[in-house]
Amino acid sequence: MKSSLLMNFTVDKENNKLVVEREFAAPLHNVWAAFTQAELLDQWWAPKPWQARTKTMDFREGGYWLYAMQGPEGEEHWGRTDYKTINPESSIWAVDSFVDSEGTINPELPSANFKNEFRETGDTTTVTMVTTYAKPEDLETVINMGMKEGLTMALENLDALLAKQQA
Repeated sequence: MKSSLLMNFTVDKENNKLVVEREFAAPLHNVWAAFTQAELLDQWWAPKPWQARTKTMDFREGGYWLYAMQGPEGEEHWGRTDYKTINPESSIWAVDSFVDSEGTINPELPSANFKNEFRETGDTTTVTMVTTYAKPEDLETVINMGMKEGLTMALENLDALLAKQQA
């Protein structure tokens, strides 16, 4: 949307990590809400033409978010985010997994630890997302699934949502 906003996507194969640094033209409060409220996540989390749909969300330490990514042909891919540590408007540490519709982890697909850090600077907010996988094969799996392309599209959806909120 706004090409002048920071977007770095780094693959750190030595440490099995993805590091994404993304700037948004919005206040910290709005960006934090977009990452932590189901009704907002459902509006941007999936890459178009897919849509995110929350089944349940309990945003607290020890809680989790269970959601589906729904495709244009009605197909569904389920995910679960288990919240470990939450520092309001500062950071979220969680475990993200591929699951079935009941939230049971699929051992065939990689789970990941992630930490999102939020930082407001002037009239923008930067989110640094560090996602760590257990082994190199897990990192390769998500890269081959289109993680960079899908996340980039989702973050562009978030740009649009944040712009609409400020209009």
